[in-house]
Amino acid sequence: MTQGNERRVRLAVDIGGTFVDALAYDDSTGEISINKAPTTPAAPAEGVLRAVAGLADGLGHVSALVHGTTLGLNAILQRRGADVGIITNEGFRDLFEIARAAIPADRMYDFSYAPPPILVPRRHRLGVPGRIDAEGRVVTELDEDAVREAGRILVEEHGLASIAVCFLHSYAHPGHEQRAGEILREAFPGVSVSLSTDITREYREYERTSTAVMDAYIRPVLNDYISVLETGLREKGLSDPLHIMRSGGGAMTADLARTAPLTTVLSGPAGGVVGASYLARELGIGRLLSFDVGGTSIDSCVIVDGEPSEVHEADIDGFPLLIPIFDLRTIGAGGGSIAWTDDGLLKVGPHSAGAVPGPVAYGQGGTEPTVTDAALALGYLDADEFLDGKMNVDAGAAATAVRDRLADTLEVDTAEAAASVFRVLMARSVGALREITVERGLDPREFTLLAFGGAGPMLGPMLAREMGIGTTVIPRVPAAFSAFGMLMSDLEYEFSTTVLRPLEERGFAELETLFAELEEKANSVLADQGIPESRGHLVRRVDVRYRGQEHTLGIDLAPGDTAASVLASFHTLHRSRYGHAMDEPGEVMTLRVRAVGRLPKPALTEEEPATGPARPHGGRKAFDISTGAMAEFAVHRRECLAPGHRIQGPAIVEEGTATTVLFGDQVLTVDPYGHLLVAASGHVDATGKETP
Repeated sequence: MTQGNERRVRLAVDIGGTFVDALAYDDSTGEISINKAPTTPAAPAEGVLRAVAGLADGLGHVSALVHGTTLGLNAILQRRGADVGIITNEGFRDLFEIARAAIPADRMYDFSYAPPPILVPRRHRLGVPGRIDAEGRVVTELDEDAVREAGRILVEEHGLASIAVCFLHSYAHPGHEQRAGEILREAFPGVSVSLSTDITREYREYERTSTAVMDAYIRPVLNDYISVLETGLREKGLSDPLHIMRSGGGAMTADLARTAPLTTVLSGPAGGVVGASYLARELGIGRLLSFDVGGTSIDSCVIVDGEPSEVHEADIDGFPLLIPIFDLRTIGAGGGSIAWTDDGLLKVGPHSAGAVPGPVAYGQGGTEPTVTDAALALGYLDADEFLDGKMNVDAGAAATAVRDRLADTLEVDTAEAAASVFRVLMARSVGALREITVERGLDPREFTLLAFGGAGPMLGPMLAREMGIGTTVIPRVPAAFSAFGMLMSDLEYEFSTTVLRPLEERGFAELETLFAELEEKANSVLADQGIPESRGHLVRRVDVRYRGQEHTLGIDLAPGDTAASVLASFHTLHRSRYGHAMDEPGEVMTLRVRAVGRLPKPALTEEEPATGPARPHGGRKAFDISTGAMAEFAVHRRECLAPGHRIQGPAIVEEGTATTVLFGDQVLTVDPYGHLLVAASGHVDATGKETP
């Protein structure tokens, strides 16, 4: 990439379980460049800085840098967060441990089930006098001396550096929590303090406590990481602020991320969903399934009419979180997932070889065969072209590991064992996608599949065959598509408050005052992030349910909406989502205001059409799923393909950081923007044309 301040470049960086993906977009030329560097688990900022350095030595010409990270998520999953203390109401110190007193649905009939060790031991949970009722009225004043003493015990006697504060009914009146936070920060300035009402103003004490605890758990880890990363980026010349992706889409400044680290836990996969939504709108695809395959996991999301499905409650490793988040389905399987046998049964994942030691083929000490090793054994990947030839891999070692660890145990040949790895992986992937389609009354055959991530182009056409999906879209730079999606993001933040009142005209009009309070906070955040009024936008939403229901649906409000029009919209959405509507009055559960600061975005540009037929640059033997046997595959380079080209399978398209595999009963075409469309003969592709 040419250096110089005359060129304004935007960077996006996504950390995965195996690689860090860095993408650069040149505003003046539309050129996209990517670089991958191994993830460095022991010092994650190092991997990011190496990936960025592979694109540009200096960052003085960079106008924006957006970053998605799963560092907080990994801290939760691997139990590597801070030791946390809880301060709550007197008599309720055990609320977090009691939880809902429920057994997970998948362990309901397991008589040997034992709950995992409690994250916050009882000695680290303290109660203080003070009480607010459900209407927000002060019943008992907060004992400020008791708060100081509780802080002293947690910090000085137990050595804790992070405290979560959650009081009963603070969603209705946060005064006690806010005062407790002031006391603790003044008395113990070096201690991290997470207040539940700073993160969410919603009812349900256990879920709110869990949210505050998880925030406190990852806050020191993420803050240290952001500080190290910002220092490194500044040393490379970055003058504009670093932005961090949110789990529910949109980005925020690093300073704001420090105050709400929990909103970043799924920021990496969120970038892919944002990019998928953008493409769905630009390409006119009404129903799209995103299929993001990384080194350690597969993430999928339903996108209808350009809008991804979203929830305001997530569950991570058994801990409920009240944060806005895309409705992703994640399975612990990806390119680095280990294939193993258990009593003669083949299994894939959830364990991963990760970046260290990695698949056997990497030659870094890995001994267990992975999906990547199976792909090398089947001929889908070329060892000489792996990461554009920048990384040495040993296909022979991969095949040997598949043979010794899997084929001999299963009493089949190496190719059949490697193919079985993909069959098991497909079965798990189909299950995840059925959860978000069939179980909601949606027919996956009516969707287009968008496959991305390092292994997405290889697995996407395979999955489409399994599910009867007509077309698979392979976007440009699929290996770094989540990073590309980050460049499509606006600055966003959400504020909410629980109201719990009937959906009727009189009460609906009274919501205006509460919305005004939320909008004041939202405008303040946009101003703090340097967004001028001309680029700021606020979206009002109400969460509505039928009286007596537990769960809600979100309805965006338009000017002039009334209680009747909102209820009508709720009926329509409920019927669309669940197949029926009810003759019951509605209730408003939660008010939400989303603050959006619009940012400039790269535009899709059409490429020059093909002037002749697509010509392969070689060929090799690989396993054709359509026939169940090895076959000769034509091998193409993606940079040699142009709009109008058509390739009949079996064929492989290589582009260095990703490999697209289509089988004998599939055909590939190139759309005007350079996206690859893989379809079965007779199906309609993503542009609406009939494939031959």
